[in-house]
Amino acid sequence: MEFFTSYDGTELAFHVSGDGAPVLCLPGGPAASDYFGDLGGLSAHRRLIMLDSRGTGRSAMPQDVASCRCDRLVADVEALRTHLGLDRMDLLAHCGGANLAVRYAARHPGRVARLALITPSVRAVGLTIPGDLRLETARLRRDEPWFPEAFAALEALVTGASSDGDGIAPFSYDRWDKAAQAHHAASAEQQNPQVIAAFNAPGAFDPDATRTALARFAPPVLVLAGEVDLGAPPPTMAAYARLFPHAELVVQPRAGHFPWVDDAERFVSAVSAFLLVAGDDLGQEAPPLLRADRP
Repeated sequence: MEFFTSYDGTELAFHVSGDGAPVLCLPGGPAASDYFGDLGGLSAHRRLIMLDSRGTGRSAMPQDVASCRCDRLVADVEALRTHLGLDRMDLLAHCGGANLAVRYAARHPGRVARLALITPSVRAVGLTIPGDLRLETARLRRDEPWFPEAFAALEALVTGASSDGDGIAPFSYDRWDKAAQAHHAASAEQQNPQVIAAFNAPGAFDPDATRTALARFAPPVLVLAGEVDLGAPPPTMAAYARLFPHAELVVQPRAGHFPWVDDAERFVSAVSAFLLVAGDDLGQEAPPLLRADRP
């Protein structure tokens, strides 16, 4: 565990795992980064720098909670890059962390060498996920023993009859076994409702400006989707990838919202191949982009 002082004096924490060229990892939520683990063994290939968002994990709660708004968190990412002494960096983000990552890339495109978006949230880029698409994706799991109860919970969410999303948790994993249940419980414990509300507060996102900036974003981009992920269904992820001039979609078979938990070997293979070039070669031509891993 290491610490640095961000632009406003708030002390933030980050975890370091593995060796090699660094990859800055932004968790979803926003939340602490503990749920990443070592990203299925990705730390065997790269040095993972995993940031605890301000107000979560071991990072301090700022005096002004409004500084947790997504667009304002860009300054924390830039402060960490400066603290690490990196001219450019590879950036990996999961779920809601992708909203921060693309806002950072839009504001500081010259500081990003590669961008890996893992089952990303779409709020920052203004895409929508129709309820029918979520239901269609969920039906791929119809043979699971937990399906009837979880599908009923999903239908209630889609129709607006309920706002309780905990009942659909099994859809986030390939297998709803004890390991997945423990991962889900630990992830939920790391959520801070006050920070989440501030992250998504009015003004956090400017989809039109972000999409315009991403259309000019030159570095290579990986969008990794889970085949059965309701939160980031492959058709929506394909639309996300098309927002960039040099992006490729990889669909991980049978994976849900946490693909490194569902199939660590396949996940690490895809992401490590994308992040192939060593840190001291970042100024050279990027490797060929991955082709979609179709089920």
